[in-house]
Amino acid sequence: MKVSYHGHSVVKVETSDYTILFDPFITGNSTTDLNAEDVKVDVILLTHGHNDHVGDTVQLAKKNDALVIAPFELATFLGWQGVKVHPMHIGGAHTFHFGKVKLTQAFHGSSYTNEETKEITYTGMPSGILLTIEGKTIYHAGDTALFSDMKLIGERNNIELAFLPIGDNFTMGIEDALLAAEWLGAKKVVPIHYNTFPVIEQDPTHFTNKLPEGVGITLSPGESIEI
Repeated sequence: MKVSYHGHSVVKVETSDYTILFDPFITGNSTTDLNAEDVKVDVILLTHGHNDHVGDTVQLAKKNDALVIAPFELATFLGWQGVKVHPMHIGGAHTFHFGKVKLTQAFHGSSYTNEETKEITYTGMPSGILLTIEGKTIYHAGDTALFSDMKLIGERNNIELAFLPIGDNFTMGIEDALLAAEWLGAKKVVPIHYNTFPVIEQDPTHFTNKLPEGVGITLSPGESIEI
């Protein structure tokens, strides 16, 4: 299968039958190579409710009749907007027609902000996501601080590919992400959630170069790997 990175925390997984998008923040994302009008997707996986992760979810889901999988409160919020949803919660797993999804904990916030009305809607607990598809497991950590249970996630899952935030300020920085990568023991690790805003500017090669040889991969928006 092909897995590609598209700036910020946007990740696409493509198999022969399905296209899956994590956190499709496209419109307003200065780092992405995607155009929301051109995106085709079957499933959208959301780690939490912040605007820079929900992004174009509603429009993409309605246009493509895509299923949105998200933590319960966020799924409910999006379902009220006419989106087809499957709610989950941390620690829970479910096997879908395309593969298995399990939500892990993440230490962060989760809310959706309406700039026009100055309202903030609570959207439940943030999460990470373990996606097992075609016999391989991909871990998208979402927005999170370092937490010691990443050791347990690594021990209990044979992770082929992990996406870890490195931007600092709102999430782990490079130093903590390096420890997270060690604990997870993923075969390949790709940095995400950096350079979108000035406060999270980072050089991703400073992260990937410090990982064991062959583990760290810096993907520019639009680049992909086969797993």
